Amino acid sequence: VQLQASGGGLVQAGGSLNLSCAASGRTSKDYAMGWFRQAPKKGREFVAATSWSGRTTYYADSAEGRFTISRASAKNTVYLQMTDLKPEDTAVYFCGAPNVYGIDLTQEASYTYWGQGTQVTVSS
Repeated sequence: VQLQASGGGLVQAGGSLNLSCAASGRTSKDYAMGWFRQAPKKGREFVAATSWSGRTTYYADSAEGRFTISRASAKNTVYLQMTDLKPEDTAVYFCGAPNVYGIDLTQEASYTYWGQGTQVTVSS
C-alpha cells in the first residue's frame, strides 16, 4: 500500500489549506484513513479520521470546527480541509491507513501504512 500526501505549504494565520492523501496498492476504499501531525520536537498527534464509508468522522479537539475530513466518491483519496489556521497548526502532516477494522482511529498505533508527510507552516 502506498499513500501519497500533498497540499501543504506556507499560509498566514487565518488562512486555509487543503491536504490530499491518495492511496494505491490495495482495495483502499474498504478501510478507514486518518491524518496525524508532528510538530518539531513533539510526538505525532491525531488530527482527524474517517471511516471507510466516509459517514463517520473523528476529530481532535484542536481540529474540531476548523478542519474537515472527507473522502472522494471512489474512496481511495482522503482530504483534509483546514480553515482558520493558527501558528500552532504548524507541523508535518501525515496520512495513515490501518489494515484491520474495528480499531481506535485516534491512536497512532492503529495505523499500518503511512504517507511521506507534507509540511504545513502557518505564520503569525
